[in-house]
Amino acid sequence: MNLKERQWIIGGLFLLIALIFIGRLAQLQLLSSNLQDYAARLTQEREVLAPARGLIFDRSGELFLDNKAGYDILFTPRQCRIAGGMDTLALAELIGLTPSEIQKAIRKAEAYATYRPSTIRKQMPATEYAAVAGELWRFAGIQSRRRSIRTNESGLASHLLGEYREVDRDDIQSNKGYNLGDYKGKSGLELQWEEELRGREGVKFHLVDVRNDYRQSAEQGALDSMPTPGENINLTLDMALQAYGESIMEGKRGSIVAIEPHSGEVLAMVSAPSYATDLLTGRMRGTHYDSLLRDTNKPLFNRTMRATYRPGSIFKMIQGLIAMDRGVISTQTRIPCNRSIIGCHGGHTNDNLESAIVHSCNPYFHEVMRRMIQPRKESNVFEEARNQLGDWSASIRRFGLGTDLGGHFPGLRSGSVPDTTLYDKLYGRKRWAYSTIYSISIGEGELLTTPLHMANLAATLANRGSFRTPHVIQSIGSKGKPAGMDSLVQTGIDPALFKPVIKAMNAVTESDEGTAPLARIPGIKVCGKTGTVQDSQGNHSVFIAFAPANDPKIALSVYVENAGAGGDWAAPIASLMMEHYLKGSVQQTEKESRVKGATYPFANAKQ
Repeated sequence: MNLKERQWIIGGLFLLIALIFIGRLAQLQLLSSNLQDYAARLTQEREVLAPARGLIFDRSGELFLDNKAGYDILFTPRQCRIAGGMDTLALAELIGLTPSEIQKAIRKAEAYATYRPSTIRKQMPATEYAAVAGELWRFAGIQSRRRSIRTNESGLASHLLGEYREVDRDDIQSNKGYNLGDYKGKSGLELQWEEELRGREGVKFHLVDVRNDYRQSAEQGALDSMPTPGENINLTLDMALQAYGESIMEGKRGSIVAIEPHSGEVLAMVSAPSYATDLLTGRMRGTHYDSLLRDTNKPLFNRTMRATYRPGSIFKMIQGLIAMDRGVISTQTRIPCNRSIIGCHGGHTNDNLESAIVHSCNPYFHEVMRRMIQPRKESNVFEEARNQLGDWSASIRRFGLGTDLGGHFPGLRSGSVPDTTLYDKLYGRKRWAYSTIYSISIGEGELLTTPLHMANLAATLANRGSFRTPHVIQSIGSKGKPAGMDSLVQTGIDPALFKPVIKAMNAVTESDEGTAPLARIPGIKVCGKTGTVQDSQGNHSVFIAFAPANDPKIALSVYVENAGAGGDWAAPIASLMMEHYLKGSVQQTEKESRVKGATYPFANAKQ
């Protein structure tokens, strides 16, 4: 073999070797999934740092809503495949899932993303996690993430505080920075003040290897940012009063709303029956929610803001005040109790305003409203009623009825104050007069209010004609109370005209003829008014009150559904609530035992 041939052979060998190396490099870089995975994994990853959600306290700094440690168990399908799989049945047993639940979670994770972790077990309590944490390393693709779980250990004010749960598709698509697996306020104050409570996320960048193990911080931590905690919120609620209210309403259906009259700050909002907020967290949320939803007593329904009732006899005080303001009656105007016009009860026959309030005389207030709506100065009774009703409706709304009370309670129903538009729709224009609508004169008919509106009415009476818009926020972080939250609203009625009404309210509780002797508090002058609101399942027991009479510190409404007369059950409950708040404890133990022992239905309750 000559020299030239040897050169060709050697050159060919070098070329072959070069081609082999080039081909292998191409295979490794372009075709090998292992190297692709390594290259992809040995890169910068972004870890979101969740902020601590703001806490919620009562007016004295007692904790309502807190955060406790919890953990999510995550699964990354790609890591599991690289390791050759895992024992899913053993994992299910370890983390408390059934075989079908673990399979469903794994399929969902694989459909979502191969390389990114997905949650397969949510909100595992810290105690439960501590028992299994040391075993998680045995399962390829499994990791954990610390997460705060919202908790209301007192179990109080659940309807008002609201629910905190995982975001849904609408939240993710809202462009507000929510991602799959995040949590947010979904109702109540948790939703209303979500932006303030939420805080701001932080972020940490780091490098991970092929096993997704941490290697080092990216850019020596220069790109990292710490999360900003959410703002704490102080409520106007008094936790001790709230707890007491919920205890005496246990086993009943109804509500209690208590307000500090001079400030408009809500002291208690009790909706009965209630539920423990913590039932709606964790993996059993769905089961608990379905059970609560099926409960015929509707524990999920917030009666303080969403239930609407006719105001009944309590409405008569507003009628009297507006009539005096218009000069239609005076404090001494006497009206016969003509029971052929409308039914009544008791032995009275010819009351003035004060006595009519004490006796709750239906014919008296039927005539009072007739004089306002149908004064018989026009020949056309239909046009006269239409012309006068509009002014009457506007006067009623100045007491807050039929309004949103300042708009500080999302979800609050405004109730209904009927006007010409409603009656034209119901009966047709020029087809109704006072004789058609007279039931509203005694708080029945188309009138509807919520317990919050009625508590606000009690505060308005206590203030002699004005109210601060009711609210439950005392301060947010260092910003204090939001502007405009306690706006002053005037009824436009001379405070002097409230004197006979308040005198009558005191007589309701203290005189021998009063309908609410069970509302008395030893050593404290109480002003109140009973109501017995008609309902097909049995009348509702209703009472509004404030105390002390000359320097009111608390005003409230009490509704006990299907419990009969207002003086039987609502009045003593109001008495106990006011005594607890004003004195710090309750000495009326016999009254307390009677109230706590009564449960729905009330047919056999001790009177």
